[in-house]
Amino acid sequence: MTNQTLTAASIAASSHERANVARLSIAQALAGGNSAVAYSVGAVVGAGLAPNPALATLPITIFVIGMASSTLPAGAVASRWGRRAAFLIGTGCGIAMGLLAALSIYLASFWLFCVALFFGGAYAAAVLTFRFAAADCAPTERRARAVSLVMAGGLFGGVIGPQLVTYTMNIWPPFMFAATFLGSAGLAALSALILAGVTLPTPPRHEVSRGRPLLEIARQPRFLVAALSGATSYMLMNFIMTSAPLAMKICGLPQTAANLGLQWHIIGMYAPGFLTGRLIQRFGAAPMVLVGLTTTLSAAIAGLTGVDVAHFWTNLILLGVGWNFSFTGASVMVLDTHRPEERTRVQSLNDFLVFGTMVVGSFVSGGLLTEYGWQTVCWTMIPPLALTALAIALWRRSPSESAEAA
Repeated sequence: MTNQTLTAASIAASSHERANVARLSIAQALAGGNSAVAYSVGAVVGAGLAPNPALATLPITIFVIGMASSTLPAGAVASRWGRRAAFLIGTGCGIAMGLLAALSIYLASFWLFCVALFFGGAYAAAVLTFRFAAADCAPTERRARAVSLVMAGGLFGGVIGPQLVTYTMNIWPPFMFAATFLGSAGLAALSALILAGVTLPTPPRHEVSRGRPLLEIARQPRFLVAALSGATSYMLMNFIMTSAPLAMKICGLPQTAANLGLQWHIIGMYAPGFLTGRLIQRFGAAPMVLVGLTTTLSAAIAGLTGVDVAHFWTNLILLGVGWNFSFTGASVMVLDTHRPEERTRVQSLNDFLVFGTMVVGSFVSGGLLTEYGWQTVCWTMIPPLALTALAIALWRRSPSESAEAA
């Protein structure tokens, strides 16, 4: 009787885990479409509305600022009322982005467009906590797979977003891309309906204030390396993703080529997620981060070899694959730095550091591109990659890490 009860409970828990991961994966796909819209046309719309060409990528920078500034509030909401509440607030921000962006194009208002992209960044910040929510649903031995499977949902976002741009950008002349952003608001609304069915426990009140001080946790070498790895991978991905569509336009390539390039980039970001979790289970998180950094280096080399469509696409695809390995590995490393009652605060701190660093990359990319060209943008990727790889190597050779591994 006891064994039967345990078996039934195990089956119910497994079913609950699969249902939550499935919903989070679908919501990740829809949200990935929203982010793809912002990245693929944000700089192009910005260039058309901005009072100064150097401000063309500012809307994407504002998008990243929205991500960075929303991570800690999202963590506070999740700690107090549960992750689902944070998810639904985030999707509301996604709807606001689409509606305000369409209005800004209709009014030809650059600054309203920037406000719209800020809301889009807040939505993206909520979406990136899906991976940690998936880990909450799974036992320790399946956490890496749960994280990678939810991230793999973004694969479909890599198709949805660029195709939405391609088929809607000219629907409402002369307001190019206005219909695209209205479509993105619809994607966010659909995501909200799906997330409403996610059943994650609300943290007990006594857990909200428990745990070690954040500074003590942040001083752990594993946390520092994990945060640096996540920040580098996301900063460089955003650095290139922000400037590549505009660079392709400057090089005389059509918008459809940029749309498809972003589509394959996002597929590269999320398609490996079906395998990344298994690879992390087998080889460890840190080695997969190093594989990701090496792949990102190859993306920089591809970008330095030419400015044809093939060069841009190769750069973007390799960049996406490298991001998946390094960012997923870094996320799993973070899971090993905190206790259960500390999870939302520590995960929010990690994301704040990651997205705060992204602001720098996003803002710098536009100026570098317009002043010095695409090759300078690609050369700039190499120093952060080398620094992060060195930090991981030194950490893995440290006596404390060697003892832990043993």
